[in-house]
Amino acid sequence: MGLRLTPILRPRPWTCRTCLLQARRSLETAASAQRIAAEYLPHSSSSSSKKSDDETLRRVFDSQPFWREFSHRSAAQLKPTGLVQNQYLTSPDGFRVFATTTLQRCQAIVAKVLAASSLDDYRSMARDLDRLSDLLCRVIDLSDFIRVIHPDPRVQDAATQAYALMFEYMNVLNTTTGLNDQLKKAAANPEVTTHWSDEEKIVAKILIKDFSNSAIHMPPLDRQRFVNLSNDISQLGSNFVNGAEPAKSHVSVSANSLRGLDPMLVQQIKRWNRTAAVPTAGLIPRLALRSVHDESARRQVYLATRTAHPRQITRLEELLAKRAELAQLSGHASFAHMTLSDKMAKSPEAVGNFLASLAGSNRTFVQEELAQLQPLKGAAGRLQPWDHAYYTHQRVMQHAQARRSRELSAVPEFFSLGTVMQGLSRLFDRLFGVRLVPQETAAGETWNADVRRLDVVDEADRHIAVIYCDLFSRPNKHPNPAHFTLRCAREISAEEVAECASTLDASAHPNDGMATAVDRAAQTLRQLPTIALVCDFPEPPATGSGRPSLLSEHSVRTLFHEMGHAVHSILGQTRLQSISGTRCATDFAELPSVLMERFATAPEVLALYARHWQTDAPLSESMMRGMEQDRTAHGSIYGAMENESQILMALVDQAYHTLPAHAAAVDSTALYHQVASTHATLPDPADSNPRTSWQGFFGHLYGYGATYYSYIFDRAIANKLWEDVFANGQAAVDRRAGERYKNEVLRWGGGRNGWLCVAGVLGSGNAANADGRLVEGGDEAMREVGRWGLGRDGVSG
Repeated sequence: MGLRLTPILRPRPWTCRTCLLQARRSLETAASAQRIAAEYLPHSSSSSSKKSDDETLRRVFDSQPFWREFSHRSAAQLKPTGLVQNQYLTSPDGFRVFATTTLQRCQAIVAKVLAASSLDDYRSMARDLDRLSDLLCRVIDLSDFIRVIHPDPRVQDAATQAYALMFEYMNVLNTTTGLNDQLKKAAANPEVTTHWSDEEKIVAKILIKDFSNSAIHMPPLDRQRFVNLSNDISQLGSNFVNGAEPAKSHVSVSANSLRGLDPMLVQQIKRWNRTAAVPTAGLIPRLALRSVHDESARRQVYLATRTAHPRQITRLEELLAKRAELAQLSGHASFAHMTLSDKMAKSPEAVGNFLASLAGSNRTFVQEELAQLQPLKGAAGRLQPWDHAYYTHQRVMQHAQARRSRELSAVPEFFSLGTVMQGLSRLFDRLFGVRLVPQETAAGETWNADVRRLDVVDEADRHIAVIYCDLFSRPNKHPNPAHFTLRCAREISAEEVAECASTLDASAHPNDGMATAVDRAAQTLRQLPTIALVCDFPEPPATGSGRPSLLSEHSVRTLFHEMGHAVHSILGQTRLQSISGTRCATDFAELPSVLMERFATAPEVLALYARHWQTDAPLSESMMRGMEQDRTAHGSIYGAMENESQILMALVDQAYHTLPAHAAAVDSTALYHQVASTHATLPDPADSNPRTSWQGFFGHLYGYGATYYSYIFDRAIANKLWEDVFANGQAAVDRRAGERYKNEVLRWGGGRNGWLCVAGVLGSGNAANADGRLVEGGDEAMREVGRWGLGRDGVSG
């Protein structure tokens, strides 16, 4: 999950933006903004009541016949459009037109910035470069998403070509030293910066940092070396992520030693000579570790599944060495120092303080869990790492036997996809004053007929965002749940509107035809966030029982998690796109999504939506208590060890990425065992032959290099917010708590230091009450977050 990023699959070597022509701001321009917005806004939801929208929301996800009727109505009512309303994307060739038209706009902005000489030119520069970034992202983000999600190979190829064209152009901009020189000149002039808003100052700082990270300040030979290293790292990283494999494809054990494993599985892997070849990848070894009674067999399987192929280790060590050299070339002590300088943590030392403090707060819980497991092993000796899954499974089964209940087995009957979407809308309405309204789609607007469009509206029925929900499984669809920002929020300048209105093309639109709205108070046009949510839930049958898609508790949490990212994009509507919504520090981006998971099964929230798909009966209090007891029990059985595993992975990530370039050849296996022996309660044996090399399976070392701590960091903050702001769920539907969270965290996007957001929301929404340690950030703030701990419920098994 999550973000896991996320979620926007775009490079970020730099970010920028533009104002087109310095035209007149006039009533005529404002009127043009309103006219253009009116043409592209969906029908107002004011004509239908909130109750009607609420019921429709449930039915469009739960009833295929209703959805077919609802979606087909649009054929006669709405004119055909392009993908996600983009006016260019009505055919595969539209991607070429979209990219080349956007490229021309980008070139005009670059020319303007390079030619800047007056104060007015420099004062508009932060906005100009932010607009340039917006234009690049318009093509890159949308094309990258469509080439992965669209079923038509012609569209995939066209989107890939558009992506490649703009990506190549962005690389050209990264070597255009004049852009960096001009921006630095603007940022160094008080007569310019005093006219910049706080957002413009933040964006300028981000751009200067991104230019620096792209080696634009280096001499030509060094810059070429930087580019070469970057390309090598990209290729090595891709190979590392996709090339994970164990050193041995299987381990041979006696078939008799596999007692406890499903006999049908044993038959599948059994050989003629009474041995069995247990594969070292996939589901079978995981099942063997939790069910095989013979400790020796478990040990063999465990060690083999945690020993990566030597060529995978070679890839990793080359990747680490090149990253260290890249950091040295950029003037940093290590890759972690380079990566963390613009994060909340700021430094590897601060991350170390956080992880050490977190490990300390978790250690007692780990000891309690293992103390419950040791008696199950009894006189057979001390617990070993290959014992943990086996005895944990026994405890889970014991709990399940004691708690066996027809009531709890029926829980998914109360979680149809439609009721869960209804619950999210009702929750957002109560907390933030926004709700989800199903909207008909025009022909060509979506990439699959099962994609539902939701418009987000506020309490005045003003349209503020669009969400495309692609939630059902289908062949060849990527199964991982994800949130994608296809277009960020931003203010469209009056100059852009005037330019658009003055073109010969009557269909020209300042947002390419995608969703906009007029801010009537400011008389400005806004580019609305357009979001895609992708999941892999079972599709309800088209005919027959009418049974909807029923979700497990885990799937409900997944959907709430992804909607947490979405609500950040929806409410974080800044004037500049570079800091809109989820465009914030990596170690802050998961906070809204992780916190949203806590709402999913809080009794106060369940009361809003959990109803039986047939009878409409609410989830009973006894079922809610049973669910809570199960989560608490499972958390106490394995939650702390799961937390320790995440802490260990973050520590390994830091150890690898704090290596200096001048260090001797990297021995990632020795370093992994060094960290594990110090911090793991049940470390892998260092004397096995060969030694385990689990790091070869740690694919996140590439995508999250030096920042893997981010998820548990945000979990710790989310737990604190849940306790202090939402009173452990008692204020889960309280508007005052929601407004406090929205005003101090969500509305800022990336336009406010994350520490100020955390300090503000925990200080009762009053900066005067904020904890000074948090306001300042740094080492002590990181250590304090570590003391908050991770909790033990909500851990996925």
